[in-house]
Amino acid sequence: MIKNFQNQAMRASKLLAATAVCALSIFGNAQADTEEALNITPYKASYTAYKWGDDVGEAHIELSELGENQYSLLYTSKVSKFFLSDKRSEHSIFTVSDNTVVPSQYYYNRSGTGPDKALSVSFGADGNDKIAVENGDTFDWNGEFDNQIYRLDLAKQLASGVKELDYSFVNYRGELRQYGVKVVDTETLNLPYGKLEAVKVKLIRSSKKRETFAWFAPSLDYALVRLQQFKDGDEQGDIKLKSFNTQ
Repeated sequence: MIKNFQNQAMRASKLLAATAVCALSIFGNAQADTEEALNITPYKASYTAYKWGDDVGEAHIELSELGENQYSLLYTSKVSKFFLSDKRSEHSIFTVSDNTVVPSQYYYNRSGTGPDKALSVSFGADGNDKIAVENGDTFDWNGEFDNQIYRLDLAKQLASGVKELDYSFVNYRGELRQYGVKVVDTETLNLPYGKLEAVKVKLIRSSKKRETFAWFAPSLDYALVRLQQFKDGDEQGDIKLKSFNTQ
């Protein structure tokens, strides 16, 4: 009886977590090559997370400069509903070289209902062309990005008018993955932040069970302003921009 309850709680916790981090981090990193300038302007963004129409928590993204051509991209989220809770963070350290973001370190941490998890990934440590997952696999590094800095490259691709992209990345489980992203529409959104024009994109997977849509606003340098995810036709989560400030 107790074991059955624990299994149900774990499944529910995973569903709740999809409201925030799973949706935000499901996209990979674009491998397209354009001449559009890469815009790295530090900012802070906050989002309200919804589940079945209810406000269940919040998420935050902060892009900051660490030094010459070195930057930090930090994502945090905290969601809860009834007896379920999920708190996560993703932290990317990266450089900019030849108009391209180049990952250096990636950290992931999760706590709350169900098992806790932590992950550390190094790109090109000690001058080698390897991706090293702490206490995990080592891969040859062939241009893959980490689980979240795709958003910076994707902004450049959308600004240049690219409509379809292929992605290769290391996900928050320390696995190599490939997806695609396709522009499907331009829409006007009514968000907690206010009304914004945004480019709507869809994640292209081999599996048809899950659908993920994301919206990026040209007026905010193509920052992420909304993300919505479905599984088997049911909404798993909807994250909407609440505030946005450049630094």
